[in-house]
Amino acid sequence: MKPSDDFKTAIENYLNTTAQGDSAFARSLAKETKNIESCFNYIFGEVKKTGLCAFDNQEIFDMALKYYNDDSIGAPAPINCKVVVNQPVKADLFNTAPEMTPQVARPENVVIQTAKPLQKTLTLFDL
Repeated sequence: MKPSDDFKTAIENYLNTTAQGDSAFARSLAKETKNIESCFNYIFGEVKKTGLCAFDNQEIFDMALKYYNDDSIGAPAPINCKVVVNQPVKADLFNTAPEMTPQVARPENVVIQTAKPLQKTLTLFDL
């Protein structure tokens, strides 16, 4: 499977930008055992495992980073799939906002604090 040029460019730009700011990742990116085609196959395999069909950019970028940082990941098998990269829509004052798709709510950690019982202050009339 050959990824689209937009997908390939987005991943490569993210990896190169990350490597410029992180010398440890730059060493991982330069490993001879890792290459961009295997990175794409790893991402496609991870996406296929989830059974989902839409991902946030950062989720895909994190998979790419994991591929380069984790030495236990070998050369994944190629997967036949189609990749679509959606470009953000520019805001326009004269057009309506694009319809938003519903997001699955992720449960948040809810902290419930119980109030301590107030101490009753005794007065002279209570004695």
